[in-house]
Amino acid sequence: MVYFGYTMQKKWVIADPISKEFRNKFPEIHPVILQLLHNRGMRTQEQIDEFMNPDWGEDIHDPFLFRDMRKAVDRIRLAIWKGESIVVYGDYDADGVSASAILFEALTALGAKDVHVHLPHRETEGYGLNIPAVKELIKRKANVIITCDCGTSNWEEVAVASKAGIDVIVTDHHHEPNQMPTPFAFLNPQLSKETYPFKHLAGGGVAFKLIQGLAAEDRKKEKKLSEGFEKWLLDLVAISTVTDMMPLVGENRTLVHYGLVVLRKTKRIGLQALMKTARGRLEDIDTHTIGFQIGPRLNAAGRMDHANTAFELLIERSSEVAAEIAEKLDTKNRERQRLSETMVKEAEKQLVGSDERILIVQGKEWPVGVIGLVAGRLSDRYHRPAFALGEKGNDIVGSGRSVPSFDITGALAANSDLFSRYGGHTQACGFTMPKKHLKAFHAAFKKLGRKIPSKDLIPTEYADAEIGLDDVNWKLYEVAEKFEPFGENNPFPRFVARGVEIVECQKVGKDGKHLRLQVRHASDLVRKVIAFGFSGHEALTAGAKFDMMFEVSVNEWNGNRELQLKLVDARKATHS
Repeated sequence: MVYFGYTMQKKWVIADPISKEFRNKFPEIHPVILQLLHNRGMRTQEQIDEFMNPDWGEDIHDPFLFRDMRKAVDRIRLAIWKGESIVVYGDYDADGVSASAILFEALTALGAKDVHVHLPHRETEGYGLNIPAVKELIKRKANVIITCDCGTSNWEEVAVASKAGIDVIVTDHHHEPNQMPTPFAFLNPQLSKETYPFKHLAGGGVAFKLIQGLAAEDRKKEKKLSEGFEKWLLDLVAISTVTDMMPLVGENRTLVHYGLVVLRKTKRIGLQALMKTARGRLEDIDTHTIGFQIGPRLNAAGRMDHANTAFELLIERSSEVAAEIAEKLDTKNRERQRLSETMVKEAEKQLVGSDERILIVQGKEWPVGVIGLVAGRLSDRYHRPAFALGEKGNDIVGSGRSVPSFDITGALAANSDLFSRYGGHTQACGFTMPKKHLKAFHAAFKKLGRKIPSKDLIPTEYADAEIGLDDVNWKLYEVAEKFEPFGENNPFPRFVARGVEIVECQKVGKDGKHLRLQVRHASDLVRKVIAFGFSGHEALTAGAKFDMMFEVSVNEWNGNRELQLKLVDARKATHS
């Protein structure tokens, strides 16, 4: 990895082997499986059962464990009964759009006659509730506002709505700010006083819990919803959870497990059309498909224009219209890719000669919708917190991405006097501040950067265990498959083998950027390795021995299937 002109070797962290006591506690589980479970925080039989065999009846929590769920459900049911005006106020990313579609579809099915969706424009309105929008909703005589994937940081906007007689129900999952709103009902598992047992739901997950609560009450009385109605919303819950990079453990794992089942046979014409534009098949959808094909296209709407386009796709009933919207989103996504590449190149020019530990780049003409991608690329490439800033009138709009050791939203909170608004998670944030605070912002984060230890800025690769290549077989691959769905806190299993001999080394792919290796390890058994982007690596030459971090994959061609190893990282052998 090259950083500002010098090569940085990645740090390898291999999980500590499980103890003899832990192995004896679960003698019936294969040691490799047990190691993988332990690495993912599974310590009890109950946790292991939930992880390995997600069960809807056992692993989905009662929505009324939310302390304000009863208040929220009763108020919405009253609004539906009285024919009041309900506004779903969402966010412009894939999580917020999916959450908005979940609420809109369910409220409509429950009989709401006057329900509208408002998704803010990223450029002109920014994230979350805003005063002009709230005043417009007051003028339109809205009775109830239900936020989704936003609202936790909007104390002033909630106060204005409440004073005008609007009951605000916040459904969100963002961290507590210094100043909290006081809505009619507050559903956010991240709140310090919240009683709900699982803290890591996405915005779409919290919206789904609200619908679960409403569905439970409906089945006691009106029975407007068909049996299993809410399970058909799980395709959107899966999209929300994966695209917002929520941990795929606990309840999220169960939601995404069943969500993938629904996605693969989704009734949503829009998602069917979207997969056609992505040249993918519904039956093959997994978390990777969501993260790299579905999510970027839904997000492209809010980044390049308006999120309404993505929302319309998710609720569209016409095949012809859905195909047109899907093509539009695909085009927007390609435009977004080209624009973000140009912006990253401009950003990197600003970093030449820099040795700062928190990166800050700025472009006068940079669209606000794309700066988060620039920050993410810089943070990934240079393994340090990064901010990308754009301009909007007299304000600076910023987006930040971070490394695991640095809480970037916590850093904003510690300097909250600089910002007119801010919010986010430990690893991602957004903010708006007056231009006059720009110099103070640079000074504050330059100072913070000096406090980050050098060791926290070394890129790190994690592996589950050290094994011999002769242990790699179909059984090991089948073990790895059992851990699907993969994602945050549940990565695809990785292993390390040391002193691997390269029998053959061949450049492949366009411009010869990749390698195909033949290797052996402690026997005459030869293994195939694909090494994407490793051409020219100093440790990878025919006859050499090296240490390898790898994943076990399958190569398929002409109806044949064979195991192959996918190289994650390599270094010169530490021992023969």
